[in-house]
Amino acid sequence: MAKGPVLFDLEADAGPRPSVAEAPPVHDAPDAGAAQGQAMQIAARLAARKPSVLMRLFWSLAGALVAALVSLAAWRFITDLMARYPVIGLAMSVLMGAFLLVLSLVALREMAAFGRLGRLDGLHHDATQALAHEDLVQARGVIDRLQALYKGREDTRWGRDRLAELRGDQLDATSLLRVAEAELLAPLDVAAQREVEAAARQVATVTALVPLALADVAAALTSNLRMIRRIAEIYGGRSGFFGSWRLTRTVLAHLVATGAVAVGDDLLEPILGGSLLSKLSRRFGEGLVNGALTARVGVAAMEVCRPLPFGAGRRPKVRNIITRSLGGLFGAGKAG
Repeated sequence: MAKGPVLFDLEADAGPRPSVAEAPPVHDAPDAGAAQGQAMQIAARLAARKPSVLMRLFWSLAGALVAALVSLAAWRFITDLMARYPVIGLAMSVLMGAFLLVLSLVALREMAAFGRLGRLDGLHHDATQALAHEDLVQARGVIDRLQALYKGREDTRWGRDRLAELRGDQLDATSLLRVAEAELLAPLDVAAQREVEAAARQVATVTALVPLALADVAAALTSNLRMIRRIAEIYGGRSGFFGSWRLTRTVLAHLVATGAVAVGDDLLEPILGGSLLSKLSRRFGEGLVNGALTARVGVAAMEVCRPLPFGAGRRPKVRNIITRSLGGLFGAGKAG
């Protein structure tokens, strides 16, 4: 048996060498200090999270129990007061009756708000079906309902007149709905985009300037609630408190499910010009990211509240909204 070193020819069996160009790209590890938009991400997850069945049952029973106890206590208070001081008891009875009347009116308003939101959702669904099947009859029915929806609004008078003038010339569902979109909904889209820009600017400013813990989360949540409610009002779906909250949950749940609340450097590329998040001061960077995420929420709210689906090229670009709403903030507050 031979002694000494043994040589193995590895190249003969290894085949062709791999090329450096074929190697997968190496991604940089995320910077732990970079802005991530924590306030908007927390607010989105809080609003989108559905309570468990057990928690819903708990709060339902707790609400019913509290309502029963309050009702019994109020009844006993009024009857005892009537027995001791009839005049004061009568006055309290009238006051209690007025309160119950106002409470009933508030409940009716909330129900009407849910009805208006359902009306918008129904229009959006039927318009989508008409476009998918090129159903001209269904599209004309959608146009009739759309004109009835905006009949009492002076800001849509010109658009409604133009639509009534042009609708007879349209011979297919797509062209008819696109004319309605251009003549009737285009001004409403502009107004809704202004609301989105204002909300994004407000969230960015509060996050950057208010150092209090959880203040940015509260500001992000309230600003987004207000923005979504205003967008619904612009499109004809005036919502009450519970309707606004349900609509907000629907929008944010969609964003969370699709991963649209994730943060990337491309989110702020329109105003930063590239991967510069790590070069910003932490607080200012958080403000910009939260404002940009608010713009995403606003565009999603427009899609949900709009009675017609966006046609090709008409959906607002988040990048453009970010540029208009946050570009000035970046120039005023950039840190080295």
